[in-house]
Amino acid sequence: MEIERVWPSLLRVTLHAYEMSALVAAARSLVDGDGEGELTSEAVDQLENVLASYDAEIEKLGTG
Repeated sequence: MEIERVWPSLLRVTLHAYEMSALVAAARSLVDGDGEGELTSEAVDQLENVLASYDAEIEKLGTG
């Protein structure tokens, strides 16, 4: 994993596919309520937005 600060509030993250998959799986588990602990509704909304963006980007990439 590599993280680069592009602007004060913008990071460029380079991940291996398995690292991204692990993060997305964890987010899905939390959003679906399968994880331990509770999230605020704002945190759930943010995760849902991240997952939607991730899904859209993966769709653009195709299976290629």
